[in-house]
Amino acid sequence: MSLLPLDGPAPLPHADDRHPQSSPDRTPASPGRRSLNCAAARRALTLLPLLLLAVWAAIDWHAVREGVALLATADPWWLLAGLVFTGLGWVAAACVRQGAIPERLPRGLLLASQVAAGAANHLLPASIGAHAVTVRFLQRQGIPLPRATASIALYSLVRALAKPPVVLICLLATPTAVPPAELLPDRRTLVLVATGILLAPAAAAVVLALVRPLRRPALDLVRTALTDARRLHTRPSRFLPLWCGAAAAPLLQACLVASVGTALGVPLSWPQLVFAFLAASTAAGAVPAPGGIGPIDAALILALAGYGTPLSLATATVIGYRVLTVWLPLLPGMLVLSALVQRKAL
Repeated sequence: MSLLPLDGPAPLPHADDRHPQSSPDRTPASPGRRSLNCAAARRALTLLPLLLLAVWAAIDWHAVREGVALLATADPWWLLAGLVFTGLGWVAAACVRQGAIPERLPRGLLLASQVAAGAANHLLPASIGAHAVTVRFLQRQGIPLPRATASIALYSLVRALAKPPVVLICLLATPTAVPPAELLPDRRTLVLVATGILLAPAAAAVVLALVRPLRRPALDLVRTALTDARRLHTRPSRFLPLWCGAAAAPLLQACLVASVGTALGVPLSWPQLVFAFLAASTAAGAVPAPGGIGPIDAALILALAGYGTPLSLATATVIGYRVLTVWLPLLPGMLVLSALVQRKAL
């Protein structure tokens, strides 16, 4: 018989050993906590556009007050017509967005996304805000990111290609609306524009040659864009809203300027006001400013003054145009943007 003590019962495992995952250092975040964090982040994104709006209004408050004072003395019916043209601009943008995607998008949400995109467009340069909102909306509708990005490229290309024929048709329809010769670009400006057009593809080719990680995504984007463009142009329900909406968008903005000018008593005909805006926006469109604010304003004042409009009245027209296209739609646009974020449509 052994004198060694018998082995007693095995000690009970420690609570931490039995359930190592219950250690305070290893406790995963509970689903409830994750949902609260997501809700807090979404609420912050909802309030962020309104905060940006308040900051921008505080910075540019004098222009807002002056524009409202000038519009208070204008013809209200023509200003109402300008607001109608602003709303039709959202419809035209929604038509172009739908025409750039083969899938059918919900019309109400699509129009609401363009109202929100218009507000975001005035906060970031080169239409980055509008495109970001649209890409997020398309992803929420089940569109893969490469195809959503390809639709943005097609949208931008069609908008750029549709505008010169509109300007040419306006010139042919109303030859008396041609501005004075000094408003036309000189030879040096034309050389700079042509050089920029030629250098842009060369610069893109150099970047792709030097940065290898960008080659495959860029080629995939081009391949997707070409495939979708070919499919869309075989369907009248897509290419008609695509091109008609792209052609209507600059005309609607030009008619808005003409409405404001008529409301303020600018001594120019409607075709002259329309062509002044088309020429100014074409000349200043290459400058990446938020919503085109700045370059288009200066070019439009120059065009109106070139027709003989007093400088103060030309400035008032531009301020009124900005009030109708930026400040009045900005608050509803920000509210729509916040509502779409809250509904998880963005």
